[in-house]
Amino acid sequence: MNGQETHPKLAALQTRGLIAGVVGLILCGVGFTTDSEQFYHSYLTGYLYWVAIAVGCLGWCMINHLTEGHWGLPARRIWEAASRTIPLLAILFLPIWFGMDHIFSWTHADPSDEILAGKATYLNSTFFTVRALIYFGLWILFATLLSRFSMSQDSDDQANYDVWAFRLRKVSGPGLLFMALSVTFYSVDWVMSLDPHWFSTLFGFLFAASDLLAAMAFTIVMVKILEHTSPLDKLLKVQHYHDYGNLLMATVMLWAYMSFSQYLIIWSGNTQEEAPWYLARTGDGWVIISVILIAFHFMLPLLVLLTRRTKRASHHLVKIAIYMLVMRFVDLYWLVTPSFSHGGTVELHLSSIWYDLAGLLAVGGLWLAYFAMNLKNKELVPLSDKRLQEALEGTGGHH
Repeated sequence: MNGQETHPKLAALQTRGLIAGVVGLILCGVGFTTDSEQFYHSYLTGYLYWVAIAVGCLGWCMINHLTEGHWGLPARRIWEAASRTIPLLAILFLPIWFGMDHIFSWTHADPSDEILAGKATYLNSTFFTVRALIYFGLWILFATLLSRFSMSQDSDDQANYDVWAFRLRKVSGPGLLFMALSVTFYSVDWVMSLDPHWFSTLFGFLFAASDLLAAMAFTIVMVKILEHTSPLDKLLKVQHYHDYGNLLMATVMLWAYMSFSQYLIIWSGNTQEEAPWYLARTGDGWVIISVILIAFHFMLPLLVLLTRRTKRASHHLVKIAIYMLVMRFVDLYWLVTPSFSHGGTVELHLSSIWYDLAGLLAVGGLWLAYFAMNLKNKELVPLSDKRLQEALEGTGGHH
């Protein structure tokens, strides 16, 4: 199949992504030569943003195989293509690995620091590297198996459909368990350990909700872009957008619940190790970002998504999805950047913002180009899925 002719929108996305990625890399190069410390800090934020989408898409793919819901049929190939970008993200992790000393203070901790001395068995460069290899290795393994079994299901005889469906569920069960564990651990390794004295038992759950939220928002945007492309146009119904709108609203609520629960526990405990993390994010300029997150990452999208009309109108829903993707970056910026600032002051002048945008553009451009390349040469829906005919006829319902 010639993807260039079959899916011109994906070919265009690949080209634009590649251009954006190259521009971002050039800007990162300039940033590295002018202020390498700031480059590493900004690159981490941009990198975490795109990892969340890829890992979240892998999670949604597994959830859909386990539930066997019709709601996942239009999005399955998008999730599979996004999860197949993880090898690229493993390569793009190298600047973080090389810049460990510039990013994580525990790499050169004071030997007299009793708290860090107690965490040294876990927080050391060797074990950090081993854990990262485990994350990427198993993410790639699960993504490869799910894509391979799904494609085999399409190309194999219809009589073997149930065999492949069973294998997909068999991979998705333990895969989803590993996803929960890996997201918890990578959130600790790559974000929580930026403040190595601080600790939160809910941080992993917060990141899991964030990843699923970012991935669902991205899914809505991609489904909308491709809605008139064959054979997706024959399958996609208003009900699918309604389902995705409900899932987006559910993840917004889950994110808010986890965020508030974490804040409440730490505020009520008021310990010397935990309280400063929030004080840095609610003092000086950071309080503005905190208020923005409460009002515009939770309250506004929730109110809009509560209406059935918004979720069923794709042109409205896609605007909310794009808005949520922007807010996801604001939230990551709020989580990561104060860990590097002195005295909890926020710097919103161009000298630091362009570093953040360069990192986001470099990783994001390359990621989108690779994602589009992965997707454009495949059929946009699983053609042999038994539920497909039911969905086309509108008789299957949406679980």
